[in-house]
Amino acid sequence: MKKFFLLITLILGALFLASCERNVSVLRVGMDLKYPPFETVDFDNNPVGISVDIAYALGAYLGVEVEIVNTDFSSLIPALQSGEIDIAIASMSITPARMEVVDFSDPYFYFKIITLVNQNFATANGLTEDSKVSDLLAIENARFVGIASQVSASIPQSYGKSVIEATDLGTAVASVAQGTADILLMSANPVVDGHKANLSTTMIVWDPFVASPIGMAVKKGNTELIEKANAFIATFNTSGGLYEILEEKWDAVLLDRLGRFGLSFYINE
Repeated sequence: MKKFFLLITLILGALFLASCERNVSVLRVGMDLKYPPFETVDFDNNPVGISVDIAYALGAYLGVEVEIVNTDFSSLIPALQSGEIDIAIASMSITPARMEVVDFSDPYFYFKIITLVNQNFATANGLTEDSKVSDLLAIENARFVGIASQVSASIPQSYGKSVIEATDLGTAVASVAQGTADILLMSANPVVDGHKANLSTTMIVWDPFVASPIGMAVKKGNTELIEKANAFIATFNTSGGLYEILEEKWDAVLLDRLGRFGLSFYINE
């Protein structure tokens, strides 16, 4: 009987040590690989993108291997809570609601909420790409379109504007392009994509309504990993730091995609 208990103790000890070793040597990073150029895959289905580079750089900083865990965006927080992933580096906005259930690092990017405008409406009201948010808000009877429970609806509503609710992004973009709505607020990539698909009937106003802070997320109470992540983020803006490395690698891609800005559009608040 003593030998049996000794054997069980040794097995449990070995499993515990193996678990500790895995935790120490491999950092499981969750992200949703459907959002180029930040989180996506190449032709061989390998993870690539700006967030992927940040994840591997964090691994190098900590001296551990990185495993990219492709996770639907809506499942990232549950995956953190269940321990399936250690950290999410997934273009996740830091919001009060999310801060109640996970811990965030310091912001390392700021995603801007910009505006897709119907071209005829813009011409009639003297709007240009360099117009300001205040110019948009000053136009009486402007027809805002948005998606329920998303920033495209909640931001104009916060200014007392009524919003036509669309069922999805494609419908909202089409309503601006076709002139059944005048203004749509979204983050840069969908606004630019919507404009490129409707070049003659839409225009972009680049002045941001909001600069949404983006952070890394961990399970609530994982202060050790957050402290390490913050120390890592603090190195980004140093000479030769990660911002410079990312700009050199991704600026041309972002300029081609956005048509106007490189990575600095996301770095500066």
